[in-house]
Amino acid sequence: MRKQSHRSRAVLAVLAAAVLGVTGCDAVGGNSPAPSGTEAQKAKPSPKPTPAWDSSPASVAAVGDSITRGFDACSVLSDCPEVSWATGSSAKVDSLAVRLLGRAKAAERSWNYAVTGARMADLPGQMAQAAVRKPALVAVMTGANDACRASISAMTSVADFRADFEDAMSTLRKASPKAQVYVASVPNLKRLWSQGRTNPMGTQVWKLGICPSMLADPDVLDAAATERRDTVQQRVEDYNEVLEEVCAKDRHCRFDGGAVYDFRFGTDQLSHWDWFHPSVNGQARLAEIAYRTVTGKKA
Repeated sequence: MRKQSHRSRAVLAVLAAAVLGVTGCDAVGGNSPAPSGTEAQKAKPSPKPTPAWDSSPASVAAVGDSITRGFDACSVLSDCPEVSWATGSSAKVDSLAVRLLGRAKAAERSWNYAVTGARMADLPGQMAQAAVRKPALVAVMTGANDACRASISAMTSVADFRADFEDAMSTLRKASPKAQVYVASVPNLKRLWSQGRTNPMGTQVWKLGICPSMLADPDVLDAAATERRDTVQQRVEDYNEVLEEVCAKDRHCRFDGGAVYDFRFGTDQLSHWDWFHPSVNGQARLAEIAYRTVTGKKA
């Protein structure tokens, strides 16, 4: 999750890693007596059946940030979309699109609109781009950059995060009312810090500007540093709660249940360029989580 800046100074933002439900009520107007008994049963509309989830969608569009672009997975400070967990073509990853569509169809029927450095505020625009393709499934992974800021005060507020996600889902629904949506949770940034800080090269690369709110002064363990990291972690958990709640209001949306957040990324799953973004192996693990969520039975 890298914000664009001069090549000489890499400003990154993070790793790894909808919508409005409407309720109604019936009313009896005027002085007419309310229907009762059999009449009441006839007057009461039948509940609409829950739409079946298609575990074999015919096309996939991906939106999000640098994780979905495969940033730092193949070379330093560069996107590598061929290893993207969502739409990549690499056999080492076996992306969500390849698992669902097969390699040949995935090349023709999957699209990646994620942008390195993107935050939740950028998601409505990405959704608008994806909707043009009329995808059967939209894969979403974003939010880490909202927590990975220069300081904790610069993190996206929970209220703004919610409003932007609802806006993104509304944008998609206007163009594609029945498109299915897979939503990945935001990764556990504190765990990524705890794993990467053991590597001297990683801590040096972090000084270039990767997720300062969490990774600044990685070896400092005093009360202030601990409180800062805990504040970032709490914000990530709040974001995940928003993702789950907003997704639950949409009849065609599935949240991963916190699977990406809960995944215990080890050093093998981290980029050996920055020790924070997913490596090729990490991208493969994200693809597995997404595939299980999309093809599994909804709890």
